[in-house]
Amino acid sequence: MVFCGEAVILTNQTRADLMLFIVTVFWGASYMLTKLALDVLEPFNLTALRFIIAFVISALIFWKKILKSDIKTIKYSLILAVLLVGMFISMSFGLKNTTASNAGFLISLAVIIIPILSYVFLKQKIERGVLIGVCIAPIGIALLTLNSQLEVSGGDLLCILCAVLSAAHVVAMGVFTKKVDSISLGILQLGFAGLLSIVFSIFTETVRLPNTTVSWGATLGLSILCTAFGYIVQASAQQHTSATHAGLIFSLEPVFSAILGFMFLKEILPMRGYLGAAILLLSVLIAEIGFKQKEENAEEVNI
Repeated sequence: MVFCGEAVILTNQTRADLMLFIVTVFWGASYMLTKLALDVLEPFNLTALRFIIAFVISALIFWKKILKSDIKTIKYSLILAVLLVGMFISMSFGLKNTTASNAGFLISLAVIIIPILSYVFLKQKIERGVLIGVCIAPIGIALLTLNSQLEVSGGDLLCILCAVLSAAHVVAMGVFTKKVDSISLGILQLGFAGLLSIVFSIFTETVRLPNTTVSWGATLGLSILCTAFGYIVQASAQQHTSATHAGLIFSLEPVFSAILGFMFLKEILPMRGYLGAAILLLSVLIAEIGFKQKEENAEEVNI
């Protein structure tokens, strides 16, 4: 029975990794979609739209689960929503005062912050394979996104704050999904994030709807694929994996952003960028192998 239990855990882990990988592809596409949508919409306006549309679509599908939500689920989803909105606000203002390459590197530091937060607050031991992957990943991220002139500015500090909030969101999600229904949690955080974002937009921007086919397509892509699908699947998948493990998979986001940017926006990376993408892939592979070996050793002991 124990062996069967371990086999089930291994299967769930594999499925969770695949789900998080698909989410990472969509989140990588979000940079391209956001760039297209921002030609018409302002940052908070776009953020509010993507969360509100995502919430409405998700709630229509899972309305029975939403109605069964208890106070604990609502409280946890509100905490996650505050973290989400904080991420987008700090990133938006940070990008106004720093370069995109600096922001990409600094925000991707979340992959390093996640295991630190998990160790400090959750006392979770870092597996050797994951630790190696965490050490290698920043090299790939730097080569992929960092330019030759890294300068510390107010914008850089905001991007570091965004990385901290992103890491906190992943860690908190990992904790909360084990205490309440993950689907309800994932959907309600979108609704609260939408409400908070529209308040910011009303007071700082001119609220409007997309007025072109491209901006509508980009907004709906962000809402349905990157937000509704992305955050609900993240909540479901993180029941079966660690926050550190999820963070390593999410570190592939700039790789897919670069690939899709090349395919659809004709953006070309320098050679060091492609080297960075390869190193990032290697870091995740090492972490995966380390995790699988741990599970296999556990099975052998139980046998």
